[in-house]
Amino acid sequence: MSSPTGPANGLPVRMPRPRPAGRHRRPEPAVAPEGAPALVLAVPGAPSAASRGLAEEIISIGRSELPGLDARIGFLEGDDAEGSEFPALSGVLTAVAAERVARAEFARAAGHEVPAPTGPDAVVVPLLAGPDADLLRRMRQAVMDSSAAAELAEVLGPHPLLAEGLHVRLSEAGLARADRARLFTVTTAADGIIVATTGGEEAVQVAGVTGMLLAARLAVPVKAAALDQEGSVAAVAEQLRSEGSTQLALAPYLIGPEAAEGLLDTACKEADCAAAEVLGAYSALGKLVVTQYSAALGITQGAAAH
Repeated sequence: MSSPTGPANGLPVRMPRPRPAGRHRRPEPAVAPEGAPALVLAVPGAPSAASRGLAEEIISIGRSELPGLDARIGFLEGDDAEGSEFPALSGVLTAVAAERVARAEFARAAGHEVPAPTGPDAVVVPLLAGPDADLLRRMRQAVMDSSAAAELAEVLGPHPLLAEGLHVRLSEAGLARADRARLFTVTTAADGIIVATTGGEEAVQVAGVTGMLLAARLAVPVKAAALDQEGSVAAVAEQLRSEGSTQLALAPYLIGPEAAEGLLDTACKEADCAAAEVLGAYSALGKLVVTQYSAALGITQGAAAH
């Protein structure tokens, strides 16, 4: 026989855990508003199966961050052929606009009242960690070449999550401790980091901001350099060595597709140092893509707080 406080044998009862109230209560996950513009991820560089797989993985993470999100992939150097594996950015935007019109016409034909569309047809999010002026100019041109009313969002950095990503990639390569709180040492850990990027002086400045966040995590000197500027990485390496660093590492401030093949290998040889992998499909990129989409639309959602 049981009692109001538990079973007769005195064993404890697992009671439902109350939901925390007030500021400790976890916010409900945001959902994309009905009829919200599509998110079109703009992928730079020569299209490939690898870059498509990378974009699909980032989009998948983005959809988990904002359920109901209509997300597409457009390649800056893609083609307009119907059913192409690598659809051009301008063609994807034109298709998004046409689908929006078709949905409205179908609803009217079914007797539904359809309000006039507000906001853009799509928000284009550049798959870029920093502001590459040439690539952004070409993305703007792709928007203009389409028939869509589209808005170009900001690039993904600088951001603490990108510094975290650089730290993870360095630790995976054995060039940094995985956890700064642990007291063990990594014998191959670098005592000076070069955060290298492409896209000109503004891109180097943005990489430098993320580099400062990385320096705070690793407690070692970090300086930014331009991969696509001859001698830049070697000069920064020489500066770090003159300041006392003896074991350098290169942390690519790149997602991957935006960099020309061979740039990283050449820079490592010039600077005589090891390198981590590019950011690639690091999970935080999906969050940042949704954050930039939401910021462009003025949507408040959980990813912005990560």
